[in-house]
Amino acid sequence: MSDEQPAKPPQASFLYSLRAVVWSFTGLRRKSDFDTDSARLNPVHVVIAALLAVACLIGILITIVKFVVP
Repeated sequence: MSDEQPAKPPQASFLYSLRAVVWSFTGLRRKSDFDTDSARLNPVHVVIAALLAVACLIGILITIVKFVVP
């Protein structure tokens, strides 16, 4: 009898989490990517990456509106 635990997949980096969030925003994620991400991603990284992505998106939209509307 051995008390070996199943091997955990390595934790993903913050940039990997950011990439996953950006691809999820665009809706271009594969099911297989989602399945592997659910085991690897750190929830704190995902929340921080989502907040950064939303802030960037809002900033880009405000900049576009300021250029278009005099």
